[in-house]
Amino acid sequence: MTAGAPRPEDHVEGDAGAPVTLIEYGDYQCPACRAAYPLVKNLQKHHPHDLRFVFRNFPLTQAHPLAQRAARQAEAAAKLGKFWPMHDWLYEHQESWSNGDGSELLSGARGLDIDEDELAAAMASPDIERRIRSDFISGVRGGVSGTPGFFVNGVLYTGVSQAFTRAIENAVARGNSPSSRAGSKD
Repeated sequence: MTAGAPRPEDHVEGDAGAPVTLIEYGDYQCPACRAAYPLVKNLQKHHPHDLRFVFRNFPLTQAHPLAQRAARQAEAAAKLGKFWPMHDWLYEHQESWSNGDGSELLSGARGLDIDEDELAAAMASPDIERRIRSDFISGVRGGVSGTPGFFVNGVLYTGVSQAFTRAIENAVARGNSPSSRAGSKD
């Protein structure tokens, strides 16, 4: 198992046959991850058949004291079938919860119609911590040292840069996907 290759247990959006796999190692409390979030959404919007997106937890708890709790909440939401809505809520509302004591995180559950008791029970599962630790360790082994860490078809990029976006665009252009076969430049 490598950090830059999808795993069966991953959270994935997009076509499994897409020519580009983008794996993000992210921290929900990280301002740089929050800044990268709309870029990733835009890439997904413009390359719906060309891009498969995978998210893995990489909470930097020394710098972000609520990162682990936010990751636990996202993983608990996954057990309730709402990983992606919670993932999006955590980034879209980062300013409202990241400077508090963590109690503000529950407003995400309320906003997504997740029963707070069910979420709390899911968060108590030891599987949640194992999952987050597995994501983190795979990132460290793959060379991730900060967030966001991205793999584009197995190649690591730290942060969002022109090289990162160029790598995605080049991979899409080389791909044999429905939109690239149609000559679309999206």
